[in-house]
Amino acid sequence: MRSILLLGISGLLAACASAPPPPHHDVLIRDGLVFDGSGAPGQRLDVAIDGDRISALLPPGSPATADRIIDAQGQYVAPGFINVLSWATESLLLDGRGQSDLLQGVTLEIFGEGWSMGPLNERMKADALKLQGDFKFEIDWTTLGEYLETLERRGVSPNVASFVGATTVRIHVLGEADVQPDAQQLAQMKALVDAAMREGALGVGASLIYPPAFYAQPAELVALARTAAQ
Repeated sequence: MRSILLLGISGLLAACASAPPPPHHDVLIRDGLVFDGSGAPGQRLDVAIDGDRISALLPPGSPATADRIIDAQGQYVAPGFINVLSWATESLLLDGRGQSDLLQGVTLEIFGEGWSMGPLNERMKADALKLQGDFKFEIDWTTLGEYLETLERRGVSPNVASFVGATTVRIHVLGEADVQPDAQQLAQMKALVDAAMREGALGVGASLIYPPAFYAQPAELVALARTAAQ
């Protein structure tokens, strides 16, 4: 009987010794009502974060540990919201924290509805400086990619992405006149779109209710869109 008892205790100790430690994370959001964006009802879960990624969805009260634990009981937890028509292009240059949107849950700002922060020529830069109001900043970039690099270099909290503006490309080549591009000018516009796409633009953005945007004919917009699609 004694030997059986000793064997049982030995087996229990061996099992305890071999049990892996609970997973450890950078951040653990505990016991919130999680909405995953799929339209499904919310679920009470623990959300683990490592680095800048959601690494695990765990049952509430999971044994996981973390460097920082956030008690979300009674709170809603959701992926960051996307501002698909953001005009934070200038304000983020002055304060990269973007608190006005972040405090509303926005974590991705998408720019470029017709107008984008590049490509710019010297005339466009001069005009933009004249139009500056309360926000004063130096325009030390030319291309859309350089603008995004400027944001990153200065420091920016939200994620950002941008379309290249069809209006921006038109003004770059044609100015603001009510004219149509000839073959050479259209080729220049397409080259600007191609360069912006290679720098990370999402596509071509247009807003055709403002001049000079509504001077563009369908053939011009189709040509720019086809270039972006390549």
